[in-house]
Amino acid sequence: MSDVLLPGYQLRNGSGIDRALLVKFMRLTYQELFPNQNFSHLAETVEQYFSRDTPLWWVERSLDTNQLVACLWLGNAIDQVTGDRHAHIFLLYVLPEHRRCGLAKALMNHAEDWARARGDRQMGLQVFQINQPALNLYQQLGYQNQSIWMLKPLSQRQPE
Repeated sequence: MSDVLLPGYQLRNGSGIDRALLVKFMRLTYQELFPNQNFSHLAETVEQYFSRDTPLWWVERSLDTNQLVACLWLGNAIDQVTGDRHAHIFLLYVLPEHRRCGLAKALMNHAEDWARARGDRQMGLQVFQINQPALNLYQQLGYQNQSIWMLKPLSQRQPE
């Protein structure tokens, strides 16, 4: 399936043969935020979570269907308060030279429509606090903080 997403761009469904591309796009997004980190584990993440039940959409330039410029990968989550299943964004990435033209917003709208059509009443995502452009986009689209994910680095416990 291929649909016009915005003028000059088209949307196509991803499939199981896109695993390596998905890992590549995941690396790109994380390397922007954490340039000195090793992301070899991302292939394992894709292997564990990518399936027919976790849709992936690619954005291509309309004139060049071999040039991928963005993607959105959805997973599933369970609301721990209500018990309802809902869509969860695993990855939203737009190549830097294609940003600020509405692609991320159009992808988010597409994903929300997909989630509504399957009966979801909400959609969730995780965003790093240092990613201010993403925070701005999500807030502009109506996303609100529901919880805070906290981490504590664990070092070797010293003998008492």
